[in-house]
Amino acid sequence: MTARNTAEPLSTNKNLLKWVEKIAALCKPDAIHWVDGSQEEYDSLCQNLVEGGTFTKLNEDLWPGCFYARSDPSDVARVEDRTYICSLSKDNAGPTNNWEDPFKMRRRLKGLFDGCMKGRTMYVLPFSMGPVGSPISQIGVELTDSAYVVVNMRIMARIGEAVFQEIDKGEKRVVPCVHTVGAPLEEGQADVVWPCNKEKYIVHFPETREIWSYGSGYGGNALLGKKCFALRIASNMARDEGWMAEHMLILGVEDPQGEKTYVGAAFPSACGKTNFAMLIPPKSLAAKGWKVTTVGDDIAWIKPDENGKLRAINPEAGFFGVAPGTSDETNPNAMISLAKNSIFTNVALTPEGGVWWEGMTKEPPPELTDWKGNPWTPASETPAAHPNARFTAPASQCPTIDDAWEDPNGVPISAIVFGGRRATTMPLVYQAFNWSGGVYMGATMGSEMTAPQPARCKVRRDPMAMLPFCGYHMGDYLRHWMKMQRSLSESPRVFNVNWFRKDENGKFLWPGFSDNMRILQWIVDRSRGRTAAKAWKPGYISGNVPSMKTSTGPTWTFPRRTSRIFKPWIAMPGAGKSSDTRSCSSPT
Repeated sequence: MTARNTAEPLSTNKNLLKWVEKIAALCKPDAIHWVDGSQEEYDSLCQNLVEGGTFTKLNEDLWPGCFYARSDPSDVARVEDRTYICSLSKDNAGPTNNWEDPFKMRRRLKGLFDGCMKGRTMYVLPFSMGPVGSPISQIGVELTDSAYVVVNMRIMARIGEAVFQEIDKGEKRVVPCVHTVGAPLEEGQADVVWPCNKEKYIVHFPETREIWSYGSGYGGNALLGKKCFALRIASNMARDEGWMAEHMLILGVEDPQGEKTYVGAAFPSACGKTNFAMLIPPKSLAAKGWKVTTVGDDIAWIKPDENGKLRAINPEAGFFGVAPGTSDETNPNAMISLAKNSIFTNVALTPEGGVWWEGMTKEPPPELTDWKGNPWTPASETPAAHPNARFTAPASQCPTIDDAWEDPNGVPISAIVFGGRRATTMPLVYQAFNWSGGVYMGATMGSEMTAPQPARCKVRRDPMAMLPFCGYHMGDYLRHWMKMQRSLSESPRVFNVNWFRKDENGKFLWPGFSDNMRILQWIVDRSRGRTAAKAWKPGYISGNVPSMKTSTGPTWTFPRRTSRIFKPWIAMPGAGKSSDTRSCSSPT
């Protein structure tokens, strides 16, 4: 078989060809590689990364098809303070975003990008956010000098020749994305394992739908289809075009009668988002026929269909999850998803060629190589894996992946759930009276920053979990949520959950994990109009419950004092008789 000439363009689109030529003239790469997305190309790039020291091939028997990468210690997470929304007007960016005059920023970037890819290859990476050809999907092209980005994007998005074919049709706007690690190589200069630059910029130009990233090779700073495109740029597109780009998981719930209900949920970080997306029902409910399926764990693009019903797709094709804390106990489905064909970054290496991170097993291995490349033992004072260590795993490997997760028309959304980490004040679950109340619920959502005592915890407000990701003014974003109801024939029901309530002794009142299915069951029944509820000040709640059986013990009971004070707030599914006669069967 004759090897493909990777420098030969795979597109006939004149605008794309001119743009690639223009950026190449600015960045001055030694070579250009047009990405076809094939398995052969992926294998070749991974082998090159192994030979260059960026990748370590893991034990094929233990972790088939998996690779390990260790980043520079200065390049380990998103850099929010170097992330800019360069709208034409500062007011359009709003007070929660970093803004810079787009003319000044372009001039600064032009100087930084001049010759930035010298000694490297520039990859022309086409990608589709969402199934290729879907009416909800969008297309981008990322020009990058990082092979690490290419192989991760192959997992996280649909890439390659099929996307070039969509571009050649000329029917959809293409979002141009330019990325460099900012480490040009002079002739004869040896490369480093993880090239990056101390100076970093992640810049968005909303009006022209452009993304420019300089200096970082890590995560969302470099995988520009993720937060940069899927939320910051897409939120602008969604506002202008009448849809929604949200920081939400999507899951499906199948009841014993085989009826499927789809739910979107927005949680801030450290609130169990991925665990909820891959929830496993308790044995008692599973035995009755309740099932949960996964559509996506991080981002949802939601658009009204011709009948005014909201439908959603997961624009990503993979999971870019935080490794520490993920285990067979907390999220067995995630562990199955990442067990093969995955890329691990900044976790620890085991002597037998495997990976490990804090929380993966109850007892740590006796010896490891930590994420900085140093010997590590349980007696070490530093963590073996970086707290933001990541796995990149194909969504198709998730054992609970929904049959319709790649449906180009999306899945119908019947309920939207908000939630944060609150030790007091917020109830376990309640339903907003209507869409406007639901928008207020999401707008005021907050989560406590961890602290030893609940009274000392600070609440960080994070409207719809979008504060770091909305690409325009948050006030306009909330106004867009309100306006969306005008295009709907039926609004999804809106709920708030809080798994993290504690008693006066600091112990969690709710067991969480699989028992969250009981709350989900109530949400589904309310969305379907199958159960009544009590109307109280903040919204609909279930009846009073002194105790209930859970999967973690025979009976879960609120302390007497807590039950007396907060009984109206403790909303539980299966709560006995309810006095509310108002039903949610009609559109709100």
